[in-house]
Amino acid sequence: MPGMPGEPEAFAQQVAAMLRDIKPDCEVELTGPRELLVNGRRLDLENVYRMVSTEPDRGSEIVRHYLGQLFATEAESVSGMTLDFARPRIMPRIQPVSIFEHLDEQMVAHVPFVNDTVIVFVTDLPQMTVSITTEQMLKWGVCTEEVEEFALENLDHYAPELEIQFVESKEGGKAAIVSEQDGYDAARLLLPGLYRRLAPQLGGNFYVAIPARDMFVALSATPPEFVQRVAERVAQDHQRLPYPITNEFYYMTLDGVAGRVRGLAA
Repeated sequence: MPGMPGEPEAFAQQVAAMLRDIKPDCEVELTGPRELLVNGRRLDLENVYRMVSTEPDRGSEIVRHYLGQLFATEAESVSGMTLDFARPRIMPRIQPVSIFEHLDEQMVAHVPFVNDTVIVFVTDLPQMTVSITTEQMLKWGVCTEEVEEFALENLDHYAPELEIQFVESKEGGKAAIVSEQDGYDAARLLLPGLYRRLAPQLGGNFYVAIPARDMFVALSATPPEFVQRVAERVAQDHQRLPYPITNEFYYMTLDGVAGRVRGLAA
């Protein structure tokens, strides 16, 4: 990309430098290969990265226009967002607990989850997703449990015709793959009807791997050779993909989600 690096982390670094030039009063920190922390709020760069990839000759121009428009409109109105406006746009994301190395845990709306992960909540706007803060919850007069309820309801309706691809392995195992590539594939682990939909196809209780934000693979708990092979692939994907979450499996039962599947050497 002439004018903009093609490698995601270098691209994010360049965007950060341009944002500091455009908005020198902003505190900007690189927190992921396509993610910035701007004044304590997460800014996802996936959209602008894709925009630049379609017109690489105009890379710098596209990014400057994007940032100018973004911070002139939506980003500056976030603090005044009402609950009525935000409620249908609240979505969940599963993140590693390591995000709190960059964010103040007390300021971010979240609930603990298994496998050293947490569920955070974002407001999904056309050009960006913005983390919901505890300050916003206080202003709206809602608690974390209510925000979680809104988020799961919205997730359930976000892609009502969710496509699931089933594949069978040479060892006899079976996998279900979700690949909407809408930023919420991993979060679909949280869908209330997930177990009832997948268990009949996967032979009862099953594993789920979400190595990164845009990866979701459910798989049968047997045979061991199949599970081990998937575990090795999950470990690789966790290392190479943007927005990594965890290389550990989740175990899905009718009673809910458990973590820390032992005996799997990734």
